[in-house]
Amino acid sequence: MSLQSQVEEAQEARSAFFIGVSEEEEDHHLLILQRANALASENCLKEAIDLFSVALRYGPVQPEQLSTLVDCILRNFKRKAAAGPDALSSRRRRRSRDAQESRGGEDVFDCPSCRSFLGEPVTLACGHSYCKRCLQRQLLSKCKRCSGAVAGGGGRGGGSEQKVTVILCALLEKWFPGELKRSKTLCEVDELCRSRRYHEAVSLATEAIQRDPDTTAVARLSRAEAYMALKLYHLALEDTEFGPWSSCSGEALFRKAMVLQEMGQVDESLQVFLHCLAVDEDFPGAKRQVEKILCDLLSPADENVKVGLRETTQNTSPRLRNKTLVADAEAQPSSPVQRQHQVRAASAHNHLESLEKRWESLERPGLSRARSLRAHGSICGEEGLKRVCSAPQLGDQDKGSLLKRKLSVSDAEHCVVDSGSNKLKKQGVAKGSKQKAVKAKTCRRVPKDLLDPSDLECSLCMRLFYEPVTTPCGHTFCKSCLERCLDHMPQCPLCKESLKEYLACRNYVVTTVLEMLIKQYLSQEYAERTKTHLEETRELSDLKNVPIFVCTMAYPTVPCPLHVFEPRYRLMIRRCMDTGMRQFGMCINDPQKGFVDHGCMLTIRSVHFLPDGRSVVDTIGGKRFRVLSRGMKDGYSIADIEHLGDTRVEGSDELQRLQELHDAVYEQARDWFQNLKIHFHNQILQHFGPMPEREADIQATPNGPACCWWLLAVLPIDPRYQLSVLSMTSLKERLVKIHHILTYLQSIPNN
Repeated sequence: MSLQSQVEEAQEARSAFFIGVSEEEEDHHLLILQRANALASENCLKEAIDLFSVALRYGPVQPEQLSTLVDCILRNFKRKAAAGPDALSSRRRRRSRDAQESRGGEDVFDCPSCRSFLGEPVTLACGHSYCKRCLQRQLLSKCKRCSGAVAGGGGRGGGSEQKVTVILCALLEKWFPGELKRSKTLCEVDELCRSRRYHEAVSLATEAIQRDPDTTAVARLSRAEAYMALKLYHLALEDTEFGPWSSCSGEALFRKAMVLQEMGQVDESLQVFLHCLAVDEDFPGAKRQVEKILCDLLSPADENVKVGLRETTQNTSPRLRNKTLVADAEAQPSSPVQRQHQVRAASAHNHLESLEKRWESLERPGLSRARSLRAHGSICGEEGLKRVCSAPQLGDQDKGSLLKRKLSVSDAEHCVVDSGSNKLKKQGVAKGSKQKAVKAKTCRRVPKDLLDPSDLECSLCMRLFYEPVTTPCGHTFCKSCLERCLDHMPQCPLCKESLKEYLACRNYVVTTVLEMLIKQYLSQEYAERTKTHLEETRELSDLKNVPIFVCTMAYPTVPCPLHVFEPRYRLMIRRCMDTGMRQFGMCINDPQKGFVDHGCMLTIRSVHFLPDGRSVVDTIGGKRFRVLSRGMKDGYSIADIEHLGDTRVEGSDELQRLQELHDAVYEQARDWFQNLKIHFHNQILQHFGPMPEREADIQATPNGPACCWWLLAVLPIDPRYQLSVLSMTSLKERLVKIHHILTYLQSIPNN
């Protein structure tokens, strides 16, 4: 073998070795992450942190892989915050506020997210309305009322653009023009920030604050964003800490944490991010920021530091600790490679020790506030995230009592504590401010002289809204009116915008604000409208005037799947479902009368709606009927009917002969079915199922044995002949007809 070949083999062997080592390290890295996540799920926070630290030395960890760890930290944070002395009263206040909101009152015109005036309202797919500002700034990922998902940053159709609810905007402009004008000013500030015209945004927000104190909270947060972009961090922080609402507003806490992060104060920003998640666990972006910060904090100082795989493969304990890794490495014989791994492991161990000291140093009573924002303020009390995270693992009783004492602050002082006065004084100031804020909040009432029922009429039926539904384009209609329009064309009846996606979802949810306004201010008109709707529903559910589907032959007990695509039958099927009737008649066409005189009732078992509005309806045959009179309703046929049933045979001899005829026809039918070609046999099984079993009592039902109707459905005969058999009320005549048909078919060769 040549020298070159030996070199190539050596290189291949070396490559294979390192590939094997790399794959083994990757598997071990994944195993450590799985164990760390399991520990975090079980609330073993300290051990989980250790394992995540080890995992970061084996290889990169994406921030989203720390999601379980963040949830664990947040649980500890919430538990400590809930253990405070004012926690119970805080929960009571929150329940009282929620009860007020559920009753309507002054909160009807408030945005559920920012609690400010519902200026430029946008209605979500769940039916709840929010101000356009909250949705444009992506301040919520779930609805505050029902926890429904907010798709695409708030757009009904999943897009980035939010269409305002037209009728609500018109009503608010008519009823509260001043407040709507202030709301639009705040939207202009946000638009200036998006255009990076920060100086203009600051100027406009300052004018709004000076002119209208009611806009202070929202305007200051918008101005804080502009200040942060201009790197005026202290001014931005002042805006985020203004007023008692700053400790209970997810947006204020998130904005404050972002400012701290820009200032390089990572520990403080992490605490505020966690407080934001404690206030609103679904606040967009907050959890992601916590994951990124933790990923940076747990990463080794030297990115090249990794613990050697071969020194740790034997340690597979679910509570793997890097101190043990170092001890194991030192116990090995010292080779140059092993000494290199020992140095790396020791470096990793030292980094973890340093990290643990950083986390635990915040528990010392004499902690210096060198990292505090300013001389006159502090962040989130004195309970650092690291104290909260390590709290479940504290072994020292003094540390535990200290932690409880530090975490027992009230909600009012949890975020902002002025070092210039004592805590008791501050509690009084904070509570007094809150009481003033509550007193200053006035109950918005619609002026009676501006209340006009015609402002709340559907543009399709020209009546008061009943179950008002808002489309993604912002227009509102009665639910039933909109559905009828979409039966014909998947477009908005007013602006002609495509509603194909909306139709595919079929999520016609009532717009809550409009329904509450109608019930509260137009109660008499609403009662009359409800009465009319109920009368119309009762009329539709009258089984004497049943809807008729003119299509094909249907038979008792036999399945009849239908593909519904015509607008008139879409409406008919929907009404059958909405009224709870779930039944309609099936007849074949008649050129002179429209449909024949006899048919079969079908019961809807299920309806599968297709994205374009069509549907596949699974039905099964029920009673037979005879048509007494015909009519039309909204495009489809209706009929006054009477049900048919077989005439019972009473004499024992006659019943015996009828039973013998039935048995003979049944055996003849089974022979015919079994001798069919395999293709036709399988096709019948697929569409109609197997042949029904022989029945013990052939007169148990008014329609007679099920096998007769199954045979009538599968036999290849003319529909008119089938109709004549369907209309018979004598079981004997029906059996004779089927016997003649089977005899004829069996006489045909190769059948």
